[in-house]
Amino acid sequence: MVLKKIITKQHLLIAGLGLALVGCQNNPSQEEVTQTTPVGVVETIHGVEVADPYRYLEEDSEATNAWVKQQQQAGQAYLASIENKQAIVDRITQLWNYEKVTAPTERGDNTFFYRNDGLQAQSVLYVKDKAGKEKVALDPNQFSSDGTVALNGVSFSGDGKTIAYGVSKSGSDWQQWQFVDVATGKKLSDELNWIKFSSAQWSHDNQGVYYSRYDAPEGGNLLADVNFNQKVYFHKLGTAQADDVLVYERPQNKDWGFFASVSEAGDYLLISISKGTDSRNRFFYKSLTEQNAPVVELIIDLEAEYSFLGNDKSVFYFKTDLDALNGKVIAIDINHPDKAHWKTIIPESQDPIASVAIINDHLVVSYLHDVLGQLSIFSMEGVKRLDVDMPGKGKIAGPYGKRSKDYFYYTFNSYVQPQTTYKFDFKTGKSTVYDQPKVSFSPDDYVSEQVFYHSKDGTRVPMMISYKKGVKLDGNNPTLLYAYGGFSISLTPRFSPANIAWMDMGGIYAVPNLRGGAEYGESWHQAGMFDKKQNVFDDYYAAAQYLIDNNYTNTSKLGAYGRSNGGLLMGAALTQRPDLFAAVLPAVGVLDMLRFHKFTIGWAWTSEYGSADVAEQFPALLAYSPYHNIKQRDYPATMVMTADHDDRVVPLHSFKFGALLQDRQTGDAPVIMRIESKAGHGAGKPTSMKIDEFADIYSFLWHSFGLTVPAKIGG
Repeated sequence: MVLKKIITKQHLLIAGLGLALVGCQNNPSQEEVTQTTPVGVVETIHGVEVADPYRYLEEDSEATNAWVKQQQQAGQAYLASIENKQAIVDRITQLWNYEKVTAPTERGDNTFFYRNDGLQAQSVLYVKDKAGKEKVALDPNQFSSDGTVALNGVSFSGDGKTIAYGVSKSGSDWQQWQFVDVATGKKLSDELNWIKFSSAQWSHDNQGVYYSRYDAPEGGNLLADVNFNQKVYFHKLGTAQADDVLVYERPQNKDWGFFASVSEAGDYLLISISKGTDSRNRFFYKSLTEQNAPVVELIIDLEAEYSFLGNDKSVFYFKTDLDALNGKVIAIDINHPDKAHWKTIIPESQDPIASVAIINDHLVVSYLHDVLGQLSIFSMEGVKRLDVDMPGKGKIAGPYGKRSKDYFYYTFNSYVQPQTTYKFDFKTGKSTVYDQPKVSFSPDDYVSEQVFYHSKDGTRVPMMISYKKGVKLDGNNPTLLYAYGGFSISLTPRFSPANIAWMDMGGIYAVPNLRGGAEYGESWHQAGMFDKKQNVFDDYYAAAQYLIDNNYTNTSKLGAYGRSNGGLLMGAALTQRPDLFAAVLPAVGVLDMLRFHKFTIGWAWTSEYGSADVAEQFPALLAYSPYHNIKQRDYPATMVMTADHDDRVVPLHSFKFGALLQDRQTGDAPVIMRIESKAGHGAGKPTSMKIDEFADIYSFLWHSFGLTVPAKIGG
């Protein structure tokens, strides 16, 4: 029997959100819900009563808008009252103000790269011709007066004469793709709309692009309506989007996503087919040399990852984790597609493969060895030629190059060393510095060390710990513990000038590599998925305990911070181990694990988390769902962070969680909301907003530790 209850304020104070799990008979899609305004609901899911006290905050209503405005004002007032916060802004700004240049991309006679002169809101895309003359190709700082319209993806035609580029507003995932002529700088009339999670891939004749898009949302709420039925189209330059050719769709599989690309020789259209955020994919192709060629279903089973690397006519090369959780390279002759004919070129090793590129008729493989980057070069037959000498222990991005070139680029950075671009020459077998930034600090003044600790179940987990030389490990240092743990995303070392400012304040910055990522291959990822998600949380708590036990810090000086899936981790830390931290910052977090799949692209995450609609998966989700496990008790200082245009993890997660946490807090520590306007999940955020956000994070933590921010920080 389905129970319906109207929740009153008194009922909210006594209703247990961590209700016993008593049966799995009911389908929640068929169950009744009674809603009152603005208090909340109780619904029965698989036989279990579940309270949702702040359901009304899911709606774009006057009540929600009034609540948001009040929370914004209260949060801003609290942060503004912290003494000497401007000193943090000043130091981050000083450190941020250096020229940043990306690795180059070569097309035809033109070379493209991004440059930021230091504090520009958005980096500028430049083009350099074969004579070495540079000019601005695209300046996204001209897109809007406040820097909130961002460049969100570019694609260069093979001849380097035309750029397709995506634009997003206020951090939304929705993109509009446009085109510009490189020689004249003139914007073309073509515009492509309703695009998410897609690039634009040029045809070999440079006359148009393949891309994926959704139909226009019918619900009227662009930031919350669910997104299904992505389709592949071809757009010919100079024509209207309405005339674009539908290349492929799968109406019977509305949750399939399509990423289309074109082989380097232009002979095949390649379609990688995903289902949600599952790292496994299907793979189809279509000949572009045969008229009216069909789409061929080469790999139809969702059994493994297949990343297309390149082809020699009918022989396709893939990176895959089929029967090789750390990855391997295989060759498939599409004229003989049966698995019995597949060939392993580079077998699986103890170190997981991060990426592979075919350059100079060689396979250049990027490995992760205990999270740190390595590069190795193999022949096309899989014979190892050499290991590239690395400039240090850190993150490698790349390689970037073409099959026809005898060189490639890659970038290196660590937590204390800014990104430097290197050029590797096949003729010499050596790397040289291509671009090295000039910064206002000395990396030699800082330490970034790797340690290993054991989680609750004995699993060995790596962690990077960074701080300024001279810090005494006396157990009393302010420490920021940042983590993610999910979606097969590896947290390799990443430089940020803001982290240097934190270290200049005397802080320690620690990043553990939790299960759920891909630091040790797909097995590491799977150990943090579905009903194993608790492993991720336990890895995080063990990292915190390591820092305490080894005299880096103590619970009164330990802060927790994570974003998105890492925001879920923060919600779990608050509800499971509030005793372990002095302050917790869930940012743009997935915090309602029973309803996340009902908004925008949230359904895609069921391949990582599971779904409350599935009776067998519901108990595990309810057991750790942060929103549903808030009880009346003392919580550490909390700043719940979100943005009004986040259409990936919609802000209702943070709204509901923050409201209930404020209601249930019995201690004296503050629970505030930091809600940004004209911002989204994080991508495309202008520099000034990034600096302000870091300053708020650091000042909130420092204040929560009972410390006064120094009046001056750094040199």
